[in-house]
Amino acid sequence: MAEVMNKYETIFVLDVTMEDEKIEALSTKFQDLIAANGTVDSVDIWGKRRLAYPINYKTEGYYVLVNFTSNPEFPKELERVYGITEGVLRTIIVKK
Repeated sequence: MAEVMNKYETIFVLDVTMEDEKIEALSTKFQDLIAANGTVDSVDIWGKRRLAYPINYKTEGYYVLVNFTSNPEFPKELERVYGITEGVLRTIIVKK
């Protein structure tokens, strides 16, 4: 029987007070993690944007949108990695 694969969309917001190299490294880390556990369909880097409301007294964030396909168990692991990574302000993972 074929493995079930679902389409997902995730947006993560990174802290802009970090150095640019660290922001790029975190963005690449998450994209590589997704690619290792599924397929990355598209990556849309929105860049530095103003937040709708302050998060931890910060008013700007670095936004990255990733569309991917993976098995149904992977988003929970991705959410765990987001949670333990320093510099991540907000995340969301949505099944399409």
